[in-house]
Amino acid sequence: MLGTLTRYLRFMGYDTVSANSLPHGNNREDTLLLEMAGRDNRILLTRDRELARRGGERAIYIRSADVVEQVRMLVVLGCILPRIRMNRCSLCNCRLRPATPEEISQTTYAPRQDRNLEFYWCPRCEKLYWMGSHGRNLIQRLQGIFEP
Repeated sequence: MLGTLTRYLRFMGYDTVSANSLPHGNNREDTLLLEMAGRDNRILLTRDRELARRGGERAIYIRSADVVEQVRMLVVLGCILPRIRMNRCSLCNCRLRPATPEEISQTTYAPRQDRNLEFYWCPRCEKLYWMGSHGRNLIQRLQGIFEP
């Protein structure tokens, strides 16, 4: 599974569907993923060589287990642009929107001391996002990939 890569791609602003969104225990999972890639005009990223072979031009075999190397590979192949957008929910892929004061106040985990932060809200799973230490760490971790 490429769950960490899925979250990184979502933080980078890419509309990303994960195999985790399929019903568990489905013995047709590979076929469903290939059908979804074709139907929705998506590229299938996989660590399964046979699935990548079956997917042909619609599939990319991801060799590395390291997420930074995975992202680097996709940048080098020209599949993604080196950008951090943080406009999608890392959990459900829904587009984020600016959070209302009510949404911010209903969470117990929002930082209260910094009034200059911009907050974003996932309307589907009701998760609050802001550029805090997690976001800064992600940018720092990926910085080497994006610099020429």
